Amino acid sequence: MFEFESPGNLILGLLTGIGFGFLLQKGRAAKYQTILGQLLLKDCTVFKIMLTAILTGAVGVYAMHETGAAFLDIWPFQPAAMLIGALLFGIGIAVIGYCPGTGMAASGEGSRDAMVGIVGMITGAVVFVAGHDAFEPLALALGDWRKITIPELLDLSPWVVIAVLALIVPTLLWFIADPKERQREAARPRAGMGAVMKADAFVTRDFR
Repeated sequence: MFEFESPGNLILGLLTGIGFGFLLQKGRAAKYQTILGQLLLKDCTVFKIMLTAILTGAVGVYAMHETGAAFLDIWPFQPAAMLIGALLFGIGIAVIGYCPGTGMAASGEGSRDAMVGIVGMITGAVVFVAGHDAFEPLALALGDWRKITIPELLDLSPWVVIAVLALIVPTLLWFIADPKERQREAARPRAGMGAVMKADAFVTRDFR
């Protein structure tokens, strides 16, 4: 017997999904060229979005968990299943140029290649569900390491890990920023002062 979420949770999920898709579209993460640029290490837009999402998600999830507004549904750590899934995911994103989230957003924009990818994702999900029992021994080839989180593994408070993450993420974002963009940002105050000096010289010469 299937159990479904309450109508309120379903509506909340729908609204959250719409917001997520909107932000993906505005951030150009649903563009094939952006994904391709990330794979070629020429455009780190997707990587920046993922880093920001990891940090804000960690803060939001643990804050809601402590207030009782959400619960942690942690999946067991199964190394073989993770490696196989990562391999299939990598092949899929390299072939079609979209991940599931960006694929849905691009499909909503009208990208036909993304629509083909969505059909492939659904087909893969059906095959996985139909053959789950046959795939399970392969997924557990390296064992089941139970439900464990990084804070539990390190025997630390989740907020200590989040605090360290809050230091690492901005550093990585600065490090992967376009050097030309950093140069432009650094030069803006000097350019502004130069413009003021030129304007002052022009006004002085004009009044003379």
